[in-house]
Amino acid sequence: MASKILFVCVENAGRSQMAEAFFKKYAPKKFQGISAGTNPTNELNPIVVQAMKEVGINLSGKPKSISTKTIDDSFLTINMGCMDKNSCPALFVKDISDWGIPDPKGKSLEDVRKIRDEIETRVKNLVKSLEE
Repeated sequence: MASKILFVCVENAGRSQMAEAFFKKYAPKKFQGISAGTNPTNELNPIVVQAMKEVGINLSGKPKSISTKTIDDSFLTINMGCMDKNSCPALFVKDISDWGIPDPKGKSLEDVRKIRDEIETRVKNLVKSLEE
């Protein structure tokens, strides 16, 4: 069974979705990338979807809610960063890595591209560390 890597943020509409998609692209099959949010929105951020399409990744689906089971089943949990201190995943999950990535909500496409590229770099570094 694949070891699950969980990427979390508050809304699961942008950062964690990008991280999950990049992880699925780069990680070996013995790992499974998943994402969730503490307070998910109804739909993905359209600017994030557009930025990911530019690099050949089609984001689809709906934001998902984090559960105790999802956390317990995960080998590693990564918090993308917090915009809302009351629903920050780092408050609820022990042994969490925090990447501190800015929220793409309300940002321009140019800013979202920078966030996307930072997430891609961090995911590649994570995959490299998991393979060692």
